[in-house]
Amino acid sequence: MKAQETVRSAKGNRRPPIPLKSKTKWGRIWSDVARDKYLYVLALPGLIFFIIFKYIPITNLVIAFQEYSPYFGVFGSPWVGFEHFTRFFSNHDFWMLLRNTLAISFLSLIFFFPAPIILSLMLNEVRSSIYKRTIQSLVYIPHFLSWVLIYGLTYLMFSQSEGLFNKWLISMDWQTVDILSNPNYFWGMLTAQSIWKEIGWGTIIFLAAIAGVDPQLYEASVMDGAGRMRRMWHITLPAMRNVILILLILRLGTILDTGFEQIYLMMNAPVTNVAEVFDTYVYRVGIRQGEFSYSTAIGLFKSIVGVIMVVTANRLARRYGQESLY
Repeated sequence: MKAQETVRSAKGNRRPPIPLKSKTKWGRIWSDVARDKYLYVLALPGLIFFIIFKYIPITNLVIAFQEYSPYFGVFGSPWVGFEHFTRFFSNHDFWMLLRNTLAISFLSLIFFFPAPIILSLMLNEVRSSIYKRTIQSLVYIPHFLSWVLIYGLTYLMFSQSEGLFNKWLISMDWQTVDILSNPNYFWGMLTAQSIWKEIGWGTIIFLAAIAGVDPQLYEASVMDGAGRMRRMWHITLPAMRNVILILLILRLGTILDTGFEQIYLMMNAPVTNVAEVFDTYVYRVGIRQGEFSYSTAIGLFKSIVGVIMVVTANRLARRYGQESLY
């Protein structure tokens, strides 16, 4: 068969030659690359990033089963099997770490995850474009602030001696509240910080989903007498459903990843019992004490749990006919 064929129209006019697809797998791949070469060039920096910082480090997970020594390297360090995993699971700190990590993750899932959705629905109802853009700009700004700066602002607001909140309580002849050093407030403080910092940035993808809704659906619902709440419930939310499900599945994959910088900055001696999570424990015990194999075993455990959660959530979504990752 020739590499190209000429297609004639009904009137006999010649159309441009249409290249035939190769029958081989690699031939089809190279044909697609040649056709969309500029798109692949655009994706190349991201691909290089993932290869260097994500895929290549996977090969070093083998040290979780070794007594790794930088002097002997990966190939010269002795094998110890599951010794580090056994030590970690039998450690009396394991259940404390699991409790704190899951508690912070579930609070984030319950309060932080729906916050950008609610804010997106509210912004979608704003009719003034100037007012809407002003609000969006204001809620985007905290995303670009570092956790160090946010910790400083939190200290200035809630410090028992210097905080504005406690100074206001003193001016009202009320008793001061030690928020930063009270274990009862720590998890709530972390959740509130995350919401304030990331709620605006999280609305971007939801507002993009809302922008794809056909305006005629809103017009038809108005003609039928539907109010704002009904339009929001029956039109806007269904348009966001697929995006919400996909982000929820991805969020479940990081359920043991609470972040290091925020918790490390907010941690102090009185709240250590509720603040110590897997990430800070890896840094304190694994990195600072040079136990690289032990810290790698903990990281591998977190990754396995994340994969299990993603696969399980994805299968449940597919079983019930919802949008899934794959």
